[in-house]
Amino acid sequence: MLKNIEKATVLKLADQIAFHEGQVISKTLAQSKGVGLTLFSIPKDEEISVHKSPGDALVTVLEGKARITIDKTNYEVSAGESIVMPANVPHALFGVENFKFLLTVVFPKTEEK
Repeated sequence: MLKNIEKATVLKLADQIAFHEGQVISKTLAQSKGVGLTLFSIPKDEEISVHKSPGDALVTVLEGKARITIDKTNYEVSAGESIVMPANVPHALFGVENFKFLLTVVFPKTEEK
């Protein structure tokens, strides 16, 4: 189920999260065993440091510009562009400009025993 967002309403995702100077802000829209949807805002010159995720992570840029590092390779992404950060590969995000994005993480199916 989706949360923290109006339903049956036309909206701009970028307007659903604000910038706060010196802070990375996140707003979870959905979280389950299989998928996570989270809005993020990263002010210019702020970052999310190198980390890994167990699922493939699709970054959809809503506003601004970022440098996304995936396994030591830098990519510049701007509003309207997307990039996939593969599962279990180190990645980081840096705000070249104020930067808002929707993060969709698809987690691997876990085997039931």
